[in-house]
Amino acid sequence: MRPGDKAGGRPLRVLAAAPPRWKTRWSRPVGRVLDHVVYRTTVSGRENIPADGPVIFAANHLSFLDGPVMVGAASRYMHVMVKYDLFTGFLGWVLHTSGQIPVNRDGDRGALQFAKDVLDRGDCVGILPEGTRGTGDAAHVNAGVAWLALNSGAAVVPVAILGTRVGHEPRNSIPKPRRHLHVVFGEPLKIAREPGVTGRVSMDRATERIRLRLAGHILGATAATGQQLPADDHLPSKHKGQ
Repeated sequence: MRPGDKAGGRPLRVLAAAPPRWKTRWSRPVGRVLDHVVYRTTVSGRENIPADGPVIFAANHLSFLDGPVMVGAASRYMHVMVKYDLFTGFLGWVLHTSGQIPVNRDGDRGALQFAKDVLDRGDCVGILPEGTRGTGDAAHVNAGVAWLALNSGAAVVPVAILGTRVGHEPRNSIPKPRRHLHVVFGEPLKIAREPGVTGRVSMDRATERIRLRLAGHILGATAATGQQLPADDHLPSKHKGQ
């Protein structure tokens, strides 16, 4: 993404470097208002979040609210990787000034490098590795989360977000205020390169290992909370995530 890029005819806010740590200082309070004033959010597993060092929060993706709900629930500040074409207009200003990272899900090494820079300084990144809003079962995840884990040494904390979309609600729906949401942080996972295999194989295996951990964590969270994942709305693939 370059200065002058546009979405819907409007200019996008882009990054020239990793966002500074101080920008996240007001995003978490806003997330907490969302979690505990607008909605009723039960948070569990905070003890699984490392108190220091780089962390990748990898969450399932149900609705527009997943990122800010996760930010408000976590015990550490984080920079969330967000779909790049949301970085326009007032929302783009909010995302930019709160230190979020725009990413083109078709492939964006620049965004991954900015996220790695954040991790290299010992801070945290939030990522929704399913890429698009769906049923949130982590049946598929992209390789970006594995690339970050392998190249930064950061711990990966699986996050189950439940209730931001339920039943047959459409993917672009926003839950009504006071709904009960759940955010469950799982035990951290450390990923290392495998000796004796190619980088591609190591990446593929790391991606699948993270996917299995996240999928299992989500399954356990639904059982523990009683909050089920939404139904598949069967949208054509070209509309998914829109």
